[in-house]
Amino acid sequence: QVQLVESGGDLVQPGGSLRLSCAASGFAFMNFAMSWYRQAPGKERELVASIGSRSITTKYTESVKGRFTISRDNFKNTVDLQMHSLKPEDTAVYYCKAFMSGVGGPVYYWGQGTQVTVSS
Repeated sequence: QVQLVESGGDLVQPGGSLRLSCAASGFAFMNFAMSWYRQAPGKERELVASIGSRSITTKYTESVKGRFTISRDNFKNTVDLQMHSLKPEDTAVYYCKAFMSGVGGPVYYWGQGTQVTVSS
């Protein structure tokens, strides 16, 4: 069965760092683009970062540029989000998503999320 399992979320002080990881199984990971989204209470889910299937292209939302780095390992079927200089506004549940333009339409898989709390 398809699984995306996030880990690494924690309580961290402003200015601190965290590394999130998403472990994938049950599908052809190397053929999917991967993204990290986040959702804070009362706010819409927003795209944080994305990476192409071969790690050739990466994209970031403006608010995290220079602080977050997305990476993937197609041998381990994992995608990571390294976060530095964390701010209280980074507090959210972080989700990983797999995407592929398949025959008959796009294919999406979502993980269950991991909580990141930035607070002093």
